[in-house]
Amino acid sequence: MPAFISLSGLFWSTPDGTPLFTDLNLTFGPERTGIIGRNGAGKSTLLRLISGEMRQTSGQVQLSGTMAIMRQDVMEHPDDTIADLLGLRAALGLLDRAEAGLADADDLADADWTLPARIEAALLRCGLSAGPQTPLMTLSGGQRSRAALAALILAEPDFLLLDEPTNNLDRDGRRAVIDLIRGWTGGAIIVSHDRELLDEMDAIVELTSLGAARYGGNYSAFRQRKAMELDAAARDLTHAEKARSNAIRQAQQASERKARKDSAGHRARAKGDQPKILMDAAKERAEASGGAGARLRDARREAADETLSAAREKIEILQPLRMDIPSSGLTSGKTVLRLDDVTGGYDRDRPVIRDLSLTVTGPERVVIAGSNGSGKTTLLKIITGQIVPQHGQVDLMVPFALLDQHVGLLDPARTLRDNFLHLNPVTDTHMAHAALARFGFRAADALRYAGELSGGERLRAGLACALGGMPPPMLLILDEPTNHLDLNGIAALEAALAGYDGAVLVISHDTAFLETLAPDREVLVGR
Repeated sequence: MPAFISLSGLFWSTPDGTPLFTDLNLTFGPERTGIIGRNGAGKSTLLRLISGEMRQTSGQVQLSGTMAIMRQDVMEHPDDTIADLLGLRAALGLLDRAEAGLADADDLADADWTLPARIEAALLRCGLSAGPQTPLMTLSGGQRSRAALAALILAEPDFLLLDEPTNNLDRDGRRAVIDLIRGWTGGAIIVSHDRELLDEMDAIVELTSLGAARYGGNYSAFRQRKAMELDAAARDLTHAEKARSNAIRQAQQASERKARKDSAGHRARAKGDQPKILMDAAKERAEASGGAGARLRDARREAADETLSAAREKIEILQPLRMDIPSSGLTSGKTVLRLDDVTGGYDRDRPVIRDLSLTVTGPERVVIAGSNGSGKTTLLKIITGQIVPQHGQVDLMVPFALLDQHVGLLDPARTLRDNFLHLNPVTDTHMAHAALARFGFRAADALRYAGELSGGERLRAGLACALGGMPPPMLLILDEPTNHLDLNGIAALEAALAGYDGAVLVISHDTAFLETLAPDREVLVGR
């Protein structure tokens, strides 16, 4: 029987009772399916419900076959090794005892002598040369992600469940994931905003407040379909607006006609030309007719209002988010940043940055490139003064804003409005609300606490606080800005950066994002 995963009438709500999934019905077969949606739409929750890590409120999750899940976070104890992550410490320990002559007959019957070779092959397939006894604490985030992928390969499941598998990987690591998925013949359900990876999918499932919609084909095909849907929704909105205007106009015309007839009736009664009984009967018929007409007009107007509201809601769901960055006023000849023969890092005996010189002039866009662990983030900390270089000179000559992938500038215990006012002390509450609204946090959303936001929402809020003040910074430093953004957020960030006239210094392994950014040059570190 072919492997499948089926969700029937699935219902799940957040701890405060807010419904996230209502009567969700989906079926996954032996194909590669990408799960997309805005931050907070429930993508990771859906994977946890499928895997059984979380329980649905009602409905059914059925599985035929086996599955293995890889989440965004790889948690471990301080003494854990790659073998622990693979779940094979005991199996490898048995082989060690057997080789030392300490295993009994039962142990030897259970020994899998092919295991070391299979582990090595799985790790190499994921671009990781470390052995199974390597402590996890010595690995970078990207290396841990590769080890987690190797664990999935060894499990040989019918279904892979991957949650943002390329988030912490460098370009080589991303390529390893894409190659793995491209050659995968079983089922795969992948939550991702990596457009290059999503273009390897056989189908896309989009989660919105309207539910789940499945689209055949890869992400590029999905985008074409969404553009067509947005055009159709725009036409529906125009039609709904016209229908509502017509309903209001017709109601006004009917009201004016009734007023004229009522006025004529009053004049006739005043003259006394007709018997009172006839005039009373005419009055009753007019009132009955007028009441029925008013109810009909009210019903039409309410229906037009509901249709217009639904059309607007659909546009809001389909319409990409916008983020507007004010002008920085940076001139083309202004020196923004100068590094002269800089060496530094956390380890004074083995500094990761050596003898680096760099000058950024005017609104240049510079990418800091290198593999995981090459010192890219360390370089940004040296530039921004968080790490003092061992030797060399750093001159940062313009106001700047730094946004790391965790958006450390936001105080989680403060509201977005209060964070904005704290970071921009010369502004007022009105300016704070206006700036936050430009980045999608309107009205009551500005009073949400930063600690309650999703990763993508935090980055948007960080951009609002960093760039919404006056004057905005002339240099924007971004460390993996797309890591926690949903696809709409990435599109909005790209659009905002396209309109930003300041300098940009960025670390990113997101190929599609870098192509859109169109950097002037790349600085390679770690060689």
